[in-house]
Amino acid sequence: MTKEAKKEMSFLDHLEILRWHLVRSSLAIILFGTVAFLFKNIIFDKILLAPTKLDFFTYQLLCTISKSFSTDGMCIESLPFTLQSLGMAEQFSIHIWVSVTAGIIVAFPYIIWEVWLFINPGLYKHERKYAFGFILISSLLFFLGVLFGYYVITPLSINFLGNYSISDIVNKNFKIGSYISIIKSSVLAAGFMFELPVIIYFLAKMGLVTPQFLKTYRKHAIVLVLILAALITPPDVISQIIVSIPIVFLYEVSILIATIVTKRQEKELKSRSKKPVKNQP
Repeated sequence: MTKEAKKEMSFLDHLEILRWHLVRSSLAIILFGTVAFLFKNIIFDKILLAPTKLDFFTYQLLCTISKSFSTDGMCIESLPFTLQSLGMAEQFSIHIWVSVTAGIIVAFPYIIWEVWLFINPGLYKHERKYAFGFILISSLLFFLGVLFGYYVITPLSINFLGNYSISDIVNKNFKIGSYISIIKSSVLAAGFMFELPVIIYFLAKMGLVTPQFLKTYRKHAIVLVLILAALITPPDVISQIIVSIPIVFLYEVSILIATIVTKRQEKELKSRSKKPVKNQP
């Protein structure tokens, strides 16, 4: 397809192209989701249900850190709750949706590739060479966020909610669906939250965000981060700090990225303005 043809594409033509990108992305999710569905024992016993055991990596690490300060304050001594299924089709439904979630996570690099293919025609020639870097960085940040959600946010939340009690009379028998929901929301929310630098890059490219804007509202952003950390973690200072640190770090990285993008655009504008204008015949 020539450049002229691409320029003359209608809105419906763009929707048709977007539809096929979505179809291919959905097929990738279904493919990896099917694989995850077949490996049920690994997905549930080794991964999703691991935070219910006291030998989980995060619990052991917190206890080791705590003992290094001559205290047992962060050691998890018990997780006094049991999981149960109350619906006939509940476990099968959970199996399906967990497989879909796993498919989204594993297929994320391919989904990002499809996103790049869709926006690629609207980029400059020198910007198209950054495809590999864009996919690599976006995928790396997403997977780091997923790991952060799984190893940090999830165990902190499960430990707090599993030990929280309004009365000793109340038995803690949680629905398996609510437990899985906490893990899914923590993992996916953290994964997409770690995409902040990539989002800021494109917003800066479009001129919607400037470094000065991010610096001006830095304090407001930190307050929002603390509120977010308070919502997704137990109400103790240590947990909130653990969750807040990487988010604040990503915000600072985003300011740096916006600064680089803005300076590069200003440099390009200056170089173009210095070019001699050809006289029209």
